[in-house]
Amino acid sequence: MSSRRSRSRQPAESSRISDDQIADLVSKLQRLIPEIRGRRSDKVSASKVLQETCNYIRSLHREVDDLSDRLSQLLESTDGDSAQAAIIRSLLM
Repeated sequence: MSSRRSRSRQPAESSRISDDQIADLVSKLQRLIPEIRGRRSDKVSASKVLQETCNYIRSLHREVDDLSDRLSQLLESTDGDSAQAAIIRSLLM
């Protein structure tokens, strides 16, 4: 192997995550995701945890979008000087 090739591989090798670290991260994700957290079995595959994590993040994005739309509608429907509008603005700060 040329010296150029070995130099380019060094940073990648030093930044690799060990199998134990991956297992620990997957376990932490498993505890965070409601769809998996409630399961009795501790044996959930890493791919299932990652898939459920992606699904959960997508659902959170949809929820944020929905809440943002509702807030926009609420702000449009309130008088700019009303107490309700003032409360909403203070919550957003």
